[in-house]
Amino acid sequence: MTPLQTRAFDLPDHLRAKDDPALIGDDEAHFAAINDSLDQTIADLSERLGAARLDVGESSTAALERDQEVHRLSARLRTLRRFGLDLCLGRMVFAETSETVYVGRLGLSDNDGGRLLVDWRSPAAEPFFGATHANPMGLASRRRYRWTQVTGRPRVTDYWDEVFTPDGLEGHAALDDQSAFVASLGSSRTSRMQDVLATIQADQDAIIRAGSRGTLVVDGGPGTGKTVVALHRAAYLQYADPRLGEGRGGILFVGPSRPYLSYVGDVLPGLGEDGVRTCTLADLLADLLADLVAAETDLVEEADPQVAALKASAAMVGAIETAVGIYEEPPPEGMEVDTPWADVWLSAAEWAEAFGSPEPGTPHNEGRDVAWEALVAILWDKLDAPEDGEVSLDLFRRALAGNEQLTDAFGRAWPVIDPLDLVGDLWSVPAYLRHCAPWLGPDDVRALRRPDPLAWTTADLPLLDAARRRLGDPQASRRRRRQAAIRAAEREEMSQVVDHLIQVENETDGSDLKVMGMLRGEDLRAALVDVAGAPDASPDGLAGPFAHVVVDEAQELTDAEWQMLLARCPSRSFTVVGDRAQARHGFTESWHERLERVGLRDIAQASLSINYRTPVEVMAAAEPVIRAVLPDANVPTSVRSNGIPVTYGPLGDLDTIVATWLAEHPEGVACVIGLSSYVGSERVRSLSPSLAKGLEFDLVVLVEPESFGNGIEGGVDRYVAMTRATQRLVVLTSQP
Repeated sequence: MTPLQTRAFDLPDHLRAKDDPALIGDDEAHFAAINDSLDQTIADLSERLGAARLDVGESSTAALERDQEVHRLSARLRTLRRFGLDLCLGRMVFAETSETVYVGRLGLSDNDGGRLLVDWRSPAAEPFFGATHANPMGLASRRRYRWTQVTGRPRVTDYWDEVFTPDGLEGHAALDDQSAFVASLGSSRTSRMQDVLATIQADQDAIIRAGSRGTLVVDGGPGTGKTVVALHRAAYLQYADPRLGEGRGGILFVGPSRPYLSYVGDVLPGLGEDGVRTCTLADLLADLLADLVAAETDLVEEADPQVAALKASAAMVGAIETAVGIYEEPPPEGMEVDTPWADVWLSAAEWAEAFGSPEPGTPHNEGRDVAWEALVAILWDKLDAPEDGEVSLDLFRRALAGNEQLTDAFGRAWPVIDPLDLVGDLWSVPAYLRHCAPWLGPDDVRALRRPDPLAWTTADLPLLDAARRRLGDPQASRRRRRQAAIRAAEREEMSQVVDHLIQVENETDGSDLKVMGMLRGEDLRAALVDVAGAPDASPDGLAGPFAHVVVDEAQELTDAEWQMLLARCPSRSFTVVGDRAQARHGFTESWHERLERVGLRDIAQASLSINYRTPVEVMAAAEPVIRAVLPDANVPTSVRSNGIPVTYGPLGDLDTIVATWLAEHPEGVACVIGLSSYVGSERVRSLSPSLAKGLEFDLVVLVEPESFGNGIEGGVDRYVAMTRATQRLVVLTSQP
């Protein structure tokens, strides 16, 4: 074990009063115990991980359990090595017992089993986040730490105490005029979301710990901590709800854009949780749109509002079923099937019987294999084969596969279809579209037609997703057939080997015990076939089903996009996070009306009304902007003023403003919003209003906000862009 060589506290001179041993002596002793336990725990976990990796596993079940143990041990080791002493978030002292409990990102015990840290997600830690003066939850006091990397290791550079009872002051509380939470609000931003676990507020914590059954809507305006709540809730549910564990489907977190996911990418690992899958809607189709993903290109939005509205409907998603059904119609006439042994008549009724054999809901490309096997079985039953046993079912199947007339007829009636081709045909063949979506008028059909049917936009995603789910992976069908062929060939080869061994034994062994004859048994012969090297399809990690789905910026989702998520969560267990006032295309319904319409039930709603992030000065300028287009917008109340007014100026000042800010602020990040030609840098981003959603910056320079448009979309874009600022907002225009 490595002794703690220096103090865990490294308080600056202006906080000398807080450096009193009477106030922090118990903490120092406790941190030393944590340090010793961390060293021992890391050593033990490393040893167990090494042993688990060497365990070969005598069965597939044992191998699976080994892999799960390796994953669990690796995840815990990553968290312990990532943080060290700053695993500890703070402490709480209980009024009745005077017991001090330390809260951490993970639970931790000493060698004797004594509790050093309780996991922040455990019920024992709930008062640390939920206690208020109105409901102290049994606490006398609470302390939160600020950790900073000093000479390569974490040190406490400040701490804040809150007292809930008159006795809470006695000897162990240092009070100042600033809470831990307010102090965190004024700190500089980085390219990643700040670690705010230690400063979760009571109203946020109540939502984080709410149950997972049904649908919980978290409604709140800019700066209310919706994203913080969404991420922490995902980590909490993954830990605390046994119904949602990875073995039961796990949790999917859906964000609005790739910049957003990059921004929040460190949060879940920092919460001790790396089992939650994160993605955008486009990521759900990453394999289908591989060329765009490889080029790191975001899909463009649909430029035509009429087309976007048509594709946004759930009815258009439903049209995919009709589109696929056209390719599952049996031939209307029978045919004579030639085989090497006899000609067999295949009637129209037998075609229909084979085509009806797949179970309802079977993906088209998988159902094709089922229908073909049913066709083989029908013809096999009708075959008048020789009685000498020379015709096996495998041999007969291979003969039918080589019959071009039969395979051509089958392929025309039930072809392998690619989802991209299916949806592309809708936009290029008007008669096909009218058949699949008969409710569309002539103008609608003309609007949906486009010169390049494969020029995909974000509005196409739900249809492509529905097509892929209904069709299945076209390559999977080919892989299964190839795998079956490999296995058949290996069985045939093994059969020949067995026959040879038996012949040799008969010629050389005069005893009655014929060991090689046992190899004629089908079970033993099958066991000799090695299928490990045969190609197989690995499941899509984002295909689901998931036990729970968390959706941030959910106000933007169309009815069609909701179908993508509902298909991945049959339990209908959702956390829906958003702000109706930030919906770019309007949101006139209530959350209940919208979500019930798309298919969700058991809906509860929680509201966040306090703006913790955006200064009063910025909100005073932003509120009239959104009220102009949405008079009833849920504008939150800001709790922080920094005295920096919003400034306005000419576009020509842009470079000077940015350069001056960078020179005066060695830390922090800025963003230029609305000028696509602006080239950003490591500390200065350049984004559109839609891509800036969910992010926050110390400085926001808003360029030509009136160019965003006059309607709801333009007003929402201006409001969203303005409220990304946590310190200063500058608005620049080319007009005087």
